[in-house]
Amino acid sequence: MRRFLLRACTLMAVATVAIVALARRGTEERRGPYVIGIGAELMAQQAPQQGPAVVDRAMFDDPRGPYLSREEVFATAGKFPFYWTRAIYSGGGFGRRGFGGGSWAVDFPKSDQQFLVVVKRLMHLNAYDWENPVYLGDPILRRFPLIYMLEVGGMLLSDEEVEGLRGYMDAGGFVIVDDFWGADEWDVFEYNMRRVFPEPERQFVDIALDHPLYSAYYMIDHVEMTPAINNTQQRTECYGCFTQVKGMYDDEGRLMMVVNFNTDLGDAWEWAEDPSYPLETSTYAFEIGTNLIVYSMSH
Repeated sequence: MRRFLLRACTLMAVATVAIVALARRGTEERRGPYVIGIGAELMAQQAPQQGPAVVDRAMFDDPRGPYLSREEVFATAGKFPFYWTRAIYSGGGFGRRGFGGGSWAVDFPKSDQQFLVVVKRLMHLNAYDWENPVYLGDPILRRFPLIYMLEVGGMLLSDEEVEGLRGYMDAGGFVIVDDFWGADEWDVFEYNMRRVFPEPERQFVDIALDHPLYSAYYMIDHVEMTPAINNTQQRTECYGCFTQVKGMYDDEGRLMMVVNFNTDLGDAWEWAEDPSYPLETSTYAFEIGTNLIVYSMSH
C-alpha cells in the first residue's frame, strides 16, 4: 500500500509540474541566469580552459520556472529555507547521454524538479519549487546547506572549484554524490577529492545500515541498486558492480559527504512516472533522498 501511494503521489506531482509549465508558457517572465552568480561570468571568461562545462544560458532558458539573481536569493531566503542545489563543476565532456553543459547537467532539470515536488508532498518541506544549479567556485554556494553532484566519474575540478568545495565542506556544507559506476570512474572521483582533501585521514568509509542516516525519516533496512532507465532489466552498468554507500567525515566526526556508488538515484527520480521503471527502486530512491535531506538538515 505504501508503494502504491508513493507511485500515485509521484504521478500527481509530475502532472503538477506539467500543468504549471504549460500555464507559464507564453507569459512574460524575466530571463536571466540560474543562481550561479559570478560563477557564470568566471566560467565564460575561462571557456578555453573549462571546455564544454561552460554554462550555456540559452540552453537553460526554460519557461518552467523563474531564475533567481544573487539578490533574489538573499531576499527569498526566509520564504524558502531549503533549495535543492545541484553543483556545477568542470569536466565530463557532454555527459553520458550527450546533454550539453557537461556531466553535471545529466538528468537536468527534470530529475531535480520531480524529486522536489514529490519530496515536498511526502514531508511537507518548505522548499523552493525549482532547480537551483550553483557553480562550485561561486562564494554564494555557502548559502545552501546541501548540494547534489552526479556523474563525477569524469569530473576535472579547476583549482577554483577545489578551493570552493573544500571551503564549503569545511564550513558545514553537506554533499550528496550520485550516479557513477565502476572502478575507473571511482578512481577519477577519488583523485579529485584527494585534491580537495589531501589529508590521509580524510578517507571514504562504508556507511553501515545502523547509521542514523537510514532512519532519519524512513526506516531503510537495505541498500538497493537504482538502475538507469535504459538498464532496468540488468540493473547495472558495469559487470560485477554492487551498490555502495560511503561517507567522508570531518575532524569532529561530522558526516560531510555521502557517496552513492554504482547506482543512479537521479534516474529513479526522473523516470518514476514511467511504467517501465521498477516501483521498488523508485520508492527506495525517494525514501533515501528524503532521509539524506532530513539527516543533513538536522546534523
